[in-house]
Amino acid sequence: MLKRGYHHGNLREALVEACLALIAEKGPTGFTLSEAAREAGVTPAAVYRHFEGREDLIAEAARQGYEIFGDLMEYAFNKGQPSSLAAFEATGRAYLAFARKYPGHYVAMFESGISIQRTPELAAAAGRAMGVLERASVQLSQHIPEDRRPPAAMFSAHIWAMSHGVVELFARASPGTRSPFSPEDLLESGIGVYLRGLGLIPPDN
Repeated sequence: MLKRGYHHGNLREALVEACLALIAEKGPTGFTLSEAAREAGVTPAAVYRHFEGREDLIAEAARQGYEIFGDLMEYAFNKGQPSSLAAFEATGRAYLAFARKYPGHYVAMFESGISIQRTPELAAAAGRAMGVLERASVQLSQHIPEDRRPPAAMFSAHIWAMSHGVVELFARASPGTRSPFSPEDLLESGIGVYLRGLGLIPPDN
């Protein structure tokens, strides 16, 4: 159980921490709001001053996750500069790093069934994070003539899906999904094959 005696100002954050602990233990649908209150060391009545239900609490955990995720993606993108390819590949590695370091947030964001449109704040945080990969995609494709340039939104979505698949199958230790290659190697090689197929990087890169 989390430390008791939270003041009003940080009760909301204590409840989010309780939510993340319960997600890790029971999954996003395996606990009630009352259990989150108990985990945080407060009464259920105190919870309802901040959240109307479990889904609202999970949505706040997801929003915070997208904020952290967006910061990591921004950092990775900037670190890869001035090479557009290095910046693009770095955002993919940041996805793997986030899933490993923040599993509770990851589940709240991608496996809880909570729509990113649930609140304007959640939608904005998700849009910022997704926008980093699309910005990297735009930069990577600038050397291709406009009439032959694949839509950045399309291939950034494909890379997002590939990253998510590698995380789900190989980075989170799913039963029966073993690979002789690391998730990082799988993702980097997959990105390379995909980008070469689109003509976005030369065959010898």
